[in-house]
Amino acid sequence: MNAKNGAFAPTGSACLQKAEIAFRDALQNVFGALDWLPLADGKIHRFHVPSDRAGSSNGWYVLFLDGISSGSFGSWKTGDTHTWCSRQPSSALEADQLRQRIQQPRLQREAEQQQRRQEAANYVQRRWRDARRADPAHAYLIAKQVRPHGLRQHRDRLLVPLYCAGQLVNLQSISSTGEKLFTKGGQVKGCYSPLGVITADNPLYVCEGWATGATLHQHSGAAVACAMNAGNLKPVALALRAKYPSAQLIIAGDDDRQTEGNPGRKSAIEAAQAAGALFTFPEWPTDAPLALSDFNDLQQWQSREAQP
Repeated sequence: MNAKNGAFAPTGSACLQKAEIAFRDALQNVFGALDWLPLADGKIHRFHVPSDRAGSSNGWYVLFLDGISSGSFGSWKTGDTHTWCSRQPSSALEADQLRQRIQQPRLQREAEQQQRRQEAANYVQRRWRDARRADPAHAYLIAKQVRPHGLRQHRDRLLVPLYCAGQLVNLQSISSTGEKLFTKGGQVKGCYSPLGVITADNPLYVCEGWATGATLHQHSGAAVACAMNAGNLKPVALALRAKYPSAQLIIAGDDDRQTEGNPGRKSAIEAAQAAGALFTFPEWPTDAPLALSDFNDLQQWQSREAQP
C-alpha cells in the first residue's frame, strides 16, 4: 500500500465516502484491484497500476466532490483517459462546470507531459552528442547480422535515435543481449528512427524494430523509418504521408504468427489503410519455424540454413 496514491482504505466501510468508493470502483474496472481510497482534492495524483512494472507510477487521477462529484483518470504509459461523474448534470450551468473540470486536468496533464518530453529531449541530445560511433563488432549487431548504420554507443549500449518533426527527442538503448530501453519521459508516439535518405517519389518502408529496418535497408537500398513498436506504425505512417505525400509508402509488418490476434500483421494493415500505403510481410518457407516473426528473423534463419 502506497500513501502517495491516496488515502488508505479504513477497515470499516461506514467510514468511506460514497462518491470516493464509486470513483475507486471506476478505477478498478480499468486497472484492477486497488487498496487505497482516492483523494478528492481536485489535484492530479499519480499511482501504481497493478499490471505495470514494480515501482512505476504511470496511473493518474483527479477527483472533485463539490457540486456533481466527478473526476477523470488514465495512464501516462498507454495514453488512455477516462471520465466519471456521480450523476448527469441537471442544468446548463452544471454541464458547463463539468466540462471545465474535465478540461482542467487534461490541460495540466498536457503541460506536464510537454515539460517531461522537453527535459528528455534536452538530455538525449546531450547524450547523443557525447556518445561515440557504434562498434560494428557489438554483440547485438553481430547477432542480428546488420551494420551500425550511424548508431552511436555509450559504454556497452547501442543508442538508436528517434526523431519527431526533424528533432531528436528520444533514444532507445540496446544492450549486448538485446535488452531495449527508451529514455524515461521521452516521446515515442509518432517518432521514428530513419535509415537512408527519405526522398519524394521513392520507396519508403515503415517497420517496427531497428534491426528489422536495418535488414530492409541493406537488402533493398531503400529508406526505412523504424517505428519501434506495432502501435506506433500508424502514427508514423500518417506523419510520413503528410510530409512526403508522393512517397511510395510500404508498411513492412511483423508476422506474429504465434501471438493471439497477430498484432504485428493487424497493426501493419491498419497503418497501411490509414496512410494509403502498401503493406508487405515476410514470405515464410514451408520449413521456417513458427517462432520467426520479422524480416530480420527470416534473414538470420536463411543464413544459418545456407551454412554447410
